[in-house]
Amino acid sequence: MSATKRLIVIREPLDFRPAIACAFVKDMKAFFAAKDDRYKQDEIAVRQQHALKQHQGPRERKLRLSDVKAMFLQMKG
Repeated sequence: MSATKRLIVIREPLDFRPAIACAFVKDMKAFFAAKDDRYKQDEIAVRQQHALKQHQGPRERKLRLSDVKAMFLQMKG
């Protein structure tokens, strides 16, 4: 396929309802509040992993627990 005949896929940005975004932020704050309790942090990250998986496309890479933790760290502050 030549460079001029490539297909371009345009995806609409994710549109999370405010309740979903608020739950994510609430869990992110709880994640950092539990800095001494790794099991509690994992529990919080798993909860968000399951919530975010519902919004993934069928061909997207599976969301891992480490991905959720990385999102929390990137959004801290």
